[in-house]
Amino acid sequence: MKTLQRDYYKILQVDPEAEPIVIQAAYETLAARFHPESDLTGVHEVRARELTRAYETLSNPGRRRAYDIERSDPYRPMGPGELIGVPDPEPARQPVAAQASERRGLSGRLQEVGPTNGVEAMAPAGATVLDFGRFAGWTLRDVANQDSEYLRWLMRHSSGIRFRAEIVSVLRSMGEQP
Repeated sequence: MKTLQRDYYKILQVDPEAEPIVIQAAYETLAARFHPESDLTGVHEVRARELTRAYETLSNPGRRRAYDIERSDPYRPMGPGELIGVPDPEPARQPVAAQASERRGLSGRLQEVGPTNGVEAMAPAGATVLDFGRFAGWTLRDVANQDSEYLRWLMRHSSGIRFRAEIVSVLRSMGEQP
């Protein structure tokens, strides 16, 4: 899967559902604002090329449709130390939610388990298994026993925000301050 460098909609500062006339107006406005001749540093030249590339893609209905499909593909998160093209080994333990249903991709992992499933609600605090970083395959409780500072860092980091409540619960159950 080809990874997107920059979001063309963000470059043109338009909504992904914007009409072609809105995209054209945004391009013309931004192109006039970032004209290369008005800047001696060369920054506007790079910005103008970005705008042109985004406009050429989004103004053509076929290219825009292909871009939207590529943009909607789920992103596969990659942690430090992972090798591209090397198959991932099976983790020793799976998260409780992954055992309940085979979800793939970041969006699948971020979805809450519905009340009809109930499997995740019965899981004890700290049973979630990390699927990234140096502690991939470890439960939050195992990580707390090994390196509680990492959990304190993780609950402040963007990749660990979804685990914040559980991390606080695990640290408090171990008598530590979150």
